Amino acid sequence: MCHCTRNTFSRRRRFARPARRCTPDESQGDIVFTDSAQPNLPRAASDQASPACGQDERTDDPILLEERRHLSGTYAKLAAMERALVAKIQKLDDDVAADKEMLADELTGNFASMGEAFETYAEFASANKTIDLYNAAQELNFQNLQKVRLLMHQPYFAKVALQFKPGDAPKELYIGNAGISDENYKRLVVDWRSPVAEVYYNQENGPTSYQANGRTIRVDLKLRRQFDIEADRLNAYFDTTVAIQDAMLLASLSQERSSHMKAITATIQKEQNEVIRHEDVDALLVNGIAGSGKTSVLMQRIAYLFYRHRETLKPEDVYLITPNPVFSRYIEQVLPDLGESNPETMTFNQFMARIMPPERSRGRADVAPEALERIDEAVRGLTFDPDDFKDIVCEGTQLISAGQIRQAADKFRRIPAGPHLVTLMREELHKRLENRLRQMAATERAQNEATALSVQEQVRIFHETIAPQTDAELRECTLTYLNDRYAAAFDTVERDDWLRIDRIGMRILGVEGLLPVEWVYLKMAVSGMGDANVKYVMVDEVQDYTCAQLMVLRRYFRRARFLLLGDENQAIKEGTASFDEIEAVFERAGSEVQECRLLTSYRSSPQITELFTKLMPKEDRMRVSSVQHERAEPRIEAFDDARAYESALRDAVEQARGMAGLTAVIADSRASLKRVQAILGEDAPAVIADDATLPASGVVLMTLEFAKGLEFDQVIIPDARPEVFGEGRVARNRLYTSISRATGRIVILAPGELTPLLG
Repeated sequence: MCHCTRNTFSRRRRFARPARRCTPDESQGDIVFTDSAQPNLPRAASDQASPACGQDERTDDPILLEERRHLSGTYAKLAAMERALVAKIQKLDDDVAADKEMLADELTGNFASMGEAFETYAEFASANKTIDLYNAAQELNFQNLQKVRLLMHQPYFAKVALQFKPGDAPKELYIGNAGISDENYKRLVVDWRSPVAEVYYNQENGPTSYQANGRTIRVDLKLRRQFDIEADRLNAYFDTTVAIQDAMLLASLSQERSSHMKAITATIQKEQNEVIRHEDVDALLVNGIAGSGKTSVLMQRIAYLFYRHRETLKPEDVYLITPNPVFSRYIEQVLPDLGESNPETMTFNQFMARIMPPERSRGRADVAPEALERIDEAVRGLTFDPDDFKDIVCEGTQLISAGQIRQAADKFRRIPAGPHLVTLMREELHKRLENRLRQMAATERAQNEATALSVQEQVRIFHETIAPQTDAELRECTLTYLNDRYAAAFDTVERDDWLRIDRIGMRILGVEGLLPVEWVYLKMAVSGMGDANVKYVMVDEVQDYTCAQLMVLRRYFRRARFLLLGDENQAIKEGTASFDEIEAVFERAGSEVQECRLLTSYRSSPQITELFTKLMPKEDRMRVSSVQHERAEPRIEAFDDARAYESALRDAVEQARGMAGLTAVIADSRASLKRVQAILGEDAPAVIADDATLPASGVVLMTLEFAKGLEFDQVIIPDARPEVFGEGRVARNRLYTSISRATGRIVILAPGELTPLLG
């Protein structure tokens, strides 16, 4: 038997360096917003061109001076907190090292008698408890340091002044990416997710309210001020009440795209905030146009939930289903930048690969929902057949035969087939597997294998070298060895892989084989397979899922609340579910469904927004708006001459290489992508596929499927002929989706006649 203390603090954590502070003699720029199209700020903001780093500067703006003083004081307190926490962590590290050295000297295992053995166990337990306390204290220190360093990059981004009672002086609150108090418990910064911060996102001065601890708190919002802050430098401030004239929002939107999505905490708009702070419902369906910030809202919603359920919600309790791996990498920094951990993130295919045998995890998903409903009907009358089970084999050894599994089923013959029976059988098979290994541990062959293990293998399995002195000790060591060797057999029992799901399906459904979605759904219906511990499931680009895929997700995560985000106009495949069908899937499963709309484009210029909204249904076009400023007019050209077309495509790509930002050449299909590569030859941009990460700038080439959910400074559509974008709804959606990836510039070329969709 092995006795050891926990190996604590074996790896020292490394921290990013805090944001660099400005020194008095450093040169600072005098322009707050550098984009020539940026609206002029009012006097209070334009005077803020002066740096906020301690230079001897003069200004006639008392608000600016006061806000700079406040920022300097806040930053100084944060810097002091950082130094104190670093010192505290170092001291605790030193204390732990000293205590571990002392424990190593004092703790010597004594098992000469039963009493001495118990005393030794108690000493080990006490030592482990001490180390656990050190771990908890150090983890708290690390969390606090992470929060402080997050705020040192930008201490806060907004301020509100609230009057709680008529005649009282307004209370000023500064809002940032995290909440923090000083040593006297005075709140320095309020977390953007706290209840009181909601008044900032409501974007209207005057009487308003927020919910806290089950009560409605009514206040008068006297001031809503936004800041452009970097570390301890105040670049600009702006007092505003109307979102569409929000200068900070427009400044943020005017920035070039980057290789990773950024948080929108400081510029969340009212309609977005309604989704982020929405009350929990079984299923929340968000229908938003291209560029309305659906994915940003999704990430902020996750951060909000982590804050709201801080004590009970862990990253592994939240699943995020993304459209493709490129998109997963694109969003991977959003939550860490907000001080939160990423949830479980995967594509639908990756999800299927986790729960299916490797050879069955991929395939068609276009299964009619009626086929899955038929499975539910068939399972209600299911009785197991002797051939529905298979041997449990591990490491070439048969541990439990199909006949023995049948005997376990007969033990519960009065219980109908289904999840309850399978649960009872699973428990029975665990017992039988344990008994089988116990019998094997008494054999000379297994005991010889255990004692012949190398020193490295003994330490891995037993955490020490072994030298059993009695037959009982030898059997115990051998059993430990067998449990390690045949651990996969217990996984087989737990996963119900002893059920022949394919055969059961063919027998009760009268079919020759099952598609992957049918296989998973049948296994869930028969065995109860699923994850009841997951609390939230987020599905982005939900319009690209079939009803059957959504039925699988809903059943697998049977206790989770769902957030479903998409745009019906971006359904780029045949056979996917409409929003009415999505709603029906969840309602049939007993879920309450609520819907939110996002109709403002924050991504694309008005010219690009006008172009893609022409492809929307007429009843929706009038409700769409863009808040971006005017940019270049779309370039749309058709060429009768092949050489002229090829020259124009090469020129467009070459010009894009000389521009700032990131350009995507979006091909409609793999075949179209290969044609572009053939035309451009060695000058063809890098292709973005499953294992790729977007660069920060330059030109990339990808198919539309990989462009989903992403955005680019410029988009080039290389082939806009009628053969590619015809009159069908899916073709219209594919063109809408391609165009709406662009934020500022778009080039659309056609080697021949131009699609009438752009006529």
